[in-house]
Amino acid sequence: MGLFQKGNLQLNRHEVSGSLGDLGTFIPLFLGMVTVNGLLAGPVLIFAGLFNILTGIAFGIPMAVQPMKAIATIAITERLSVPEILAAGIVTSFIILVLGATGLISWIGNRVPKAVVRGLQLGIGLQLAIVGLKMISGTHQVWGADSITMGILGGLLVLLLLFSRRLPGALILFAFGLVLLTLKSPGVWKAIGLTPSLPQLIIPGLQDFWTGAWKAAVPQIPLTMLNSVLAVSALSWDLFPKRGANIRPVAISVGLMNLIGCWFGAMPMCHGAGGLAGQYRFGARTGGSVVFLGAFKVLLGVLFGAAVVALMVVYPKSILGVLLIFSSVELALVVRDMHTRAEYFIVLATTAPILAMQSTGIGFLVGLVVGLLFQYGVARLERLEEEPQAPPHQASH
Repeated sequence: MGLFQKGNLQLNRHEVSGSLGDLGTFIPLFLGMVTVNGLLAGPVLIFAGLFNILTGIAFGIPMAVQPMKAIATIAITERLSVPEILAAGIVTSFIILVLGATGLISWIGNRVPKAVVRGLQLGIGLQLAIVGLKMISGTHQVWGADSITMGILGGLLVLLLLFSRRLPGALILFAFGLVLLTLKSPGVWKAIGLTPSLPQLIIPGLQDFWTGAWKAAVPQIPLTMLNSVLAVSALSWDLFPKRGANIRPVAISVGLMNLIGCWFGAMPMCHGAGGLAGQYRFGARTGGSVVFLGAFKVLLGVLFGAAVVALMVVYPKSILGVLLIFSSVELALVVRDMHTRAEYFIVLATTAPILAMQSTGIGFLVGLVVGLLFQYGVARLERLEEEPQAPPHQASH
C-alpha cells in the first residue's frame, strides 16, 4: 500500500527507491561546483528541489532534474566564476526556450551530426576524469582519511556497485566520504545546526555573458537539444506509452527552469534521458518519486544550506575525485552508440581540440565542420551512385 496515491503522483517504497536513481549524476557535479566554483549549496538545493516538484507534477513521470553536464564540467575544469556559470545557463536556456517554443528544435537537432555531440561528451568526460585523478593524487598522502589509498578504495567500491540495480553507488560512496570526513575533522559536526539559506539576486556582467556563452553555453546547447529534450521525450514515450512527454513542453521546461533560477544562484539544470532511465530502473513509475526528492532537497537547502557548504569545504578530496570520475565515465561512455569509422573519426575530431586546446567551443566548431563535410560527401556519393550510367562510347569502324 502506498503512502499517497493520486493519478500520476504516487508515493510508496518503490517511488522513494526510484528517487535515488539520478543521484549518481547530481551528487558529484553538485559537490564539485560548490567546492571548486563557490556556488552556494542552499540556493542550488532549493531550486533543484523546486524544479523536481514542479516537473513531477507537470509531467506525471519521474522526469529527472540534473546539472547541465557540459556547463558543470567546464566550470569545474576551467574554474569559471559563479556569474560566468549562471550566464552560461541563462544563454543556453534562452536559446532552448526559443527553439522549443517555435518548434525549430527538432529540425536543428536532426541536422547536427550525432557524432559531434558524442565527441563533446567524450572530451568533456575525459576532462572531468583528469580533474578527478588530480584531486586524488593532490592529497599527497598515501594513507589517511583523505589519501590516495582512500581514493583507490572508493574506486573499488564504485566498481563493485556499478551494475547493481538496487544500490546507488554514488550515494553509498558519498556516505563513505562522510565517514572519512568524520575521522578527518570530527569537530565539524559540532558546529552544524539550523543554518537557513535563502537565494539572493545575482546579475552577471557583459563579460560574464561573453565568457560563459563561448566557454560553456556553445558546447551545452547541442547536448541539451539532443540529450535533454529529444532523447528525453523519445525515452519517456518508450517507458510510458500513454503519458510520455512531448518535445516542446520538455524544451520549454528546460528553458524556464534556468531563466528563473540562474538569476538567484541556481546551478544550470536540465532534464536527462540517463536520469529518467536511472529513476525508472530503481522503481520510479510516477511523478511522486521526484516530488519526494524535490521536497527533501528544498528542506535541506532552506534549513541546512550554510551547513552543507561548511561540510563540503572539508569533504575528502580523494572521494570527491572518485565521484567526479564516476560521473565522467557515465558521460564519456555514450560513444558506444557510434558504429562506423566515419562516426568515430568525427568523434575524435571533436574531442582532440577539447583536450589539446582546452576549448570545448573550438572542439564543437571543428567537429561540426568535419561532420557536415562527411555528410555532404556521403550524400554526394549516394547521388552519383543513383545516377544512370551513360552507355560506353562505341568505337567507329
